[in-house]
Amino acid sequence: MRLRSLSGAPVAAAIIAVAFSAGAQGQDQKPLDAADVADGMRLYQQKGNCQTCHGWAGDGRKTDSQMPDGANLRDTKLNRAGLVLTIKCGRLNSQMPAFDKFAYSDGRCYGKTQADLKSYPTRMPDPPATLQQREIDLITDFLIAKIVGKGPMNHAKCVEFWGSETDVCKEFPK
Repeated sequence: MRLRSLSGAPVAAAIIAVAFSAGAQGQDQKPLDAADVADGMRLYQQKGNCQTCHGWAGDGRKTDSQMPDGANLRDTKLNRAGLVLTIKCGRLNSQMPAFDKFAYSDGRCYGKTQADLKSYPTRMPDPPATLQQREIDLITDFLIAKIVGKGPMNHAKCVEFWGSETDVCKEFPK
């Protein structure tokens, strides 16, 4: 069966079902390397500029009031595959950009092409930079290690997040 012969809506629904199916379970299937987590954090903060919408702690407290409100990633139900898919393909009809340079060039994302995106009322913005698959995997490793399923930020979590006491942790009571 060819993907192009399928309607976009059922394909998108199937992809989303897989992305949510395992919830937060099974996210630590392989031990995460500390260097990979650090590289993922750097990519989250710098190249992907994710904190602009999602906040440095991934809690949706954005750092730029001009940017759209990002999801609270600390409470997300997305599993690893769902996180990768969302970073690669963005979210249809939302302000979450696709970081895969070719996301909508050939139907690889939700079975849609660039022409299909024009039918949505909310335009998906261009990302600050495109990411290679390895970079998407590193950001996902960082999210799983430091953000997803970790609950609301507090002082102890802030110190653990940064690796030491920092000025930003002072906003949280000890």
